[in-house]
Amino acid sequence: MLNWKIVSWSLGLTLAFSFVICVIWGLLMPDPVHMHQFLELVLPAFKWLTWWGFLLGLIESFLWGFYLGIVFVPIHNWLHRRWAGAEA
Repeated sequence: MLNWKIVSWSLGLTLAFSFVICVIWGLLMPDPVHMHQFLELVLPAFKWLTWWGFLLGLIESFLWGFYLGIVFVPIHNWLHRRWAGAEA
């Protein structure tokens, strides 16, 4: 059984960290291999290379991860209860 707080915070921090890595990648690599088009597509109101855009993207990335944890944990726990007893 998974704890929703641990999983949600873990996923939120993982996606926030991944966002920072994507921004660093975009700053270091040439334009054709940037991630900014993808980030602008999946993160509403995100604009590349602005302080407001970076902060907003960081917050949105964390919230997406947190949301995934909130959705994933109850589904996992339900399936675990349903199928773990069948194996015994």
